[in-house]
Amino acid sequence: MLTTFTSKVTKLKDGMQVDTEANGFKILFDEPEKMGGTNQGINPMSALLSVLGACQAIVASMYAKKFNIEFSDFSLEIEGDMDMAGVMGKAEVRSGFQEIRFKMHFTSDNTEEELKTFAKFIEKTCPISDSLANGVKLVNTGIIKN
Repeated sequence: MLTTFTSKVTKLKDGMQVDTEANGFKILFDEPEKMGGTNQGINPMSALLSVLGACQAIVASMYAKKFNIEFSDFSLEIEGDMDMAGVMGKAEVRSGFQEIRFKMHFTSDNTEEELKTFAKFIEKTCPISDSLANGVKLVNTGIIKN
């Protein structure tokens, strides 16, 4: 069953601020002042890491009972490496993350082996993990001049 998700994204007039809206929720993105922003919102690359972690945490919550996993706490540490010279146009390198690393923290009485098996399932099932690990086709469906 194919589901289409949508988001409206609008560049605001202040610095690098961008307003996004999806499903009735808004997020303000920005860049730090040293990048020409006003530092009024999370930057998109940090948000991407947060979205990955949020997706994995939701999948963990959804499937814990199915795997007989009980945890009183679940969190992730996520970090990504990016060569800023690519996005700044100063070098012929990727402009995105070159590597993303994460650690899952469980407070649980389950065995380490059970948690490792569950962690692999989370990685495989999380749609954000899948999109990042396997790539996704990006299609520009048009340019509209107002």
